[in-house]
Amino acid sequence: MLRKISGLILIVLCCFFSVSCDSNAVFDTYKSVPKEWHKDSIARFEFTAPDTTNNYNLFVNLRNTDAYKFSNLFLIVELNYPHGKTVADTLEYKMAAPNGELLGTGFSDVKENKLWFRGYKTPFKFNEEGNYTVNIQHAMRKNGTVNGVERLKGITDIGFRVEKAQKE
Repeated sequence: MLRKISGLILIVLCCFFSVSCDSNAVFDTYKSVPKEWHKDSIARFEFTAPDTTNNYNLFVNLRNTDAYKFSNLFLIVELNYPHGKTVADTLEYKMAAPNGELLGTGFSDVKENKLWFRGYKTPFKFNEEGNYTVNIQHAMRKNGTVNGVERLKGITDIGFRVEKAQKE
């Protein structure tokens, strides 16, 4: 019995270390969403620019459950530079296949999505040294309605990730 428990602990530790050792990640954190994501609730992430010479990829990370009933997701993502410049984008992400099956990775009803923000088409460089802030807010609407979805169900965590771009 002790041998089985020791083997199980060893497997869990190996999985933990293989997942947690990500050499490309420079910044990677999540904020939990309590029950529903209110339309006025903003997930805020602050980090220091790694350097101004290398290229980076920036991602919005989301965890969602099958309580998420939309096939897409609209987000307003705002990037605030250290010296006052602000860039805001309204972005659309596909969240479900045509058959309704949620996209993303995961074995349970929780799916994890790594969504491109910057670096996909053109390399992204932090051209100012200092602290950056990223604000993420949902901008979902039901078809045919003017007012946005006030309380978005099914999103459990919102994250932001900065990783070193792969050299070509």
